Amino acid sequence: DIIADKMMELRKNNEAHKLTYIRGRYSPTSTDILYGALPRIYGTTNYFSHSAICAEAEKMGPGLTQGFFGYRDYDLTNTQCLVAWGTDPLASNRMVPNTINKFGDILARGTVIAVDPRLSNAAAKAHEWLPVKPGTDGALAGAIAHVLLTEGLWNREFVGEFKDGKNLFVAGKTVDEAAFVEKEAFGLVKWWNL
Repeated sequence: DIIADKMMELRKNNEAHKLTYIRGRYSPTSTDILYGALPRIYGTTNYFSHSAICAEAEKMGPGLTQGFFGYRDYDLTNTQCLVAWGTDPLASNRMVPNTINKFGDILARGTVIAVDPRLSNAAAKAHEWLPVKPGTDGALAGAIAHVLLTEGLWNREFVGEFKDGKNLFVAGKTVDEAAFVEKEAFGLVKWWNL
């Protein structure tokens, strides 16, 4: 009754927004009822899960670059450079045991870079740790993309190429979408033109 009484007291005082609901792993109960219905019925928008350091972080990269918001399998056996951006593959995501098993080999044969404000497990072991301030990793990603595009350093076999082969990514200039043939990228020229 203590929790219910405290929740009802907040609602009676017009302070439902002061309730924050945090949940763990997905399950039909937590997703549909606790994460879905309960906050809406109660009247708070302050609910979140561990997904920011787990599944959602894993899905966002391919989702925003390729339009695929699903789980992927990674070729950790042949990985030469592992960038753990805002996630800790040694502590979260679907493949924790597999990653733990292969992480030492990746460290020995390649480079591990962690982009994370937290000194996570992966960041502590990484060759490079970029402890970005929370909320600034988008600026870092934009800066990296800018250099890759303006200096012509993108992977043409994966991303695509300009029809005439000339790099039209010039700072401050828009690009005709029809001039670029995308392969695995998803809306690259639209993003550039923002």
